[in-house]
This record gives sequence, C-alpha cells and structure tokens, in this order.
Amino acid sequence: MMTVLTLTLIMVFSLAAVAVKRVPAGQVYSLYRNGKPVRLLQPGTHVVLPLVDRVGHRIDLGGRLLRFDAPLARGTVYWQVLEPERADAVIEQADQLIRSGVINALQADATADQPERREVIAHLKTCLNQQLRERGVMVTRVELDTAA
Repeated sequence: MMTVLTLTLIMVFSLAAVAVKRVPAGQVYSLYRNGKPVRLLQPGTHVVLPLVDRVGHRIDLGGRLLRFDAPLARGTVYWQVLEPERADAVIEQADQLIRSGVINALQADATADQPERREVIAHLKTCLNQQLRERGVMVTRVELDTAA
C-alpha cells in the first residue's frame, strides 16, 4: 500500500516538474501542441501541459553570426531575430536562406563594373534584409574578408 502511494506521489511531482518551463532572458520558446504552434513563451516561468505541449524552437533574440564562403567572396553576416512569431517557421533554415541570399546578391554585383567594397557590402545587406524582414529576421552587419 505504501509503495503505490509513494509511486503515485513521485509521478505527480515528476509531471509537475515537467509542466514548468523556465525561459531565460534574451530567448523565446515556441510551444507546440499536436505538431502545431500554439504560442510563444516569453522570458520567465510558464506552466504548460505535460505530455501534450512541447518546445519546438528555442529562439535566441541576441545577435548571431554566419560565416560564408561564396565563390566570389568570403565574409561574415551578423543577424538577429526581430519578430519571433514570424521567424519560428523559418528559424531552422535561416542560415541557408542567408547563404543563398549572399550568393545571389554577389552574382548580381559581379555583373556590375567593379563596384567598390562598401557598395558591395551595402548591396548585400539591403538584398538580405529585403528577403528576410518579412520572415522576422534582420541583417545588422556584413563584413567581407576578401573579394575575388
């Protein structure tokens, strides 16, 4: 009899512990139920339904960087999430979106007459932001290591 009571109490406390989610400052968690997004958990402590809700993405709101090595140039793109609601759907593909955007913008610059380095950087940043802003992501800075 005592063993059943002990096991029941352990299960209840375990479920209660799993139901509490702590989101650190500077991050947002996307909460999914049955594979569909339900809401975003802002920084702080939240109670969720154990065994039903799961955290889909842990979105860092601070800046990130992505190194790229394109055929025409190498460099770094600094980016951050501005709207986690929109970014949640593409956060896993963000690096690939940025890389392909860099390649496309560099190819467009290659057809121009030897643009200056700062013009290439400005064009890269503008092109990337046009593509990414609607997805809740913004490029804050672009650095080129070498231009071919």
